Amino acid sequence: MSAPTPYLALAGTAREALTFYAQVFGGSAQLHTFAEFGRTDGPADAIAHGYLTDGPVDLFAADAAEGETPLHCEGMMLSLLGAAAPSTLRGWFAGLSVGGRVVEDLQTRPWGASDGQVVDRFGLHWLIGFEGDED
Repeated sequence: MSAPTPYLALAGTAREALTFYAQVFGGSAQLHTFAEFGRTDGPADAIAHGYLTDGPVDLFAADAAEGETPLHCEGMMLSLLGAAAPSTLRGWFAGLSVGGRVVEDLQTRPWGASDGQVVDRFGLHWLIGFEGDED
């Protein structure tokens, strides 16, 4: 691992979230249940550990176990500035917007770069942008 990777503790939506992120970013979601890990601190079919593979974005998630606090995101954004070609970033912005809330449309700024912000349907705040418009 060469950089920090978000690990989300979700309120029973880890399966749905990782599947959604795999669809948005590409790749696939690897999902392991509480039952597979021999855990009894939550429903057997809850996700004990999941992650994205074979795609450009690294992300881990699990369902919060009994007594754990699930994700509540404020004051932090996940930045995808220049992380891919502009057309790909536009697609990611559109995908993350489905069921979410656009905070600021993806737009060209006075200094020439483009960026925008969206809070996806799982509560993650994303900053997506790029320089220029060449793929």
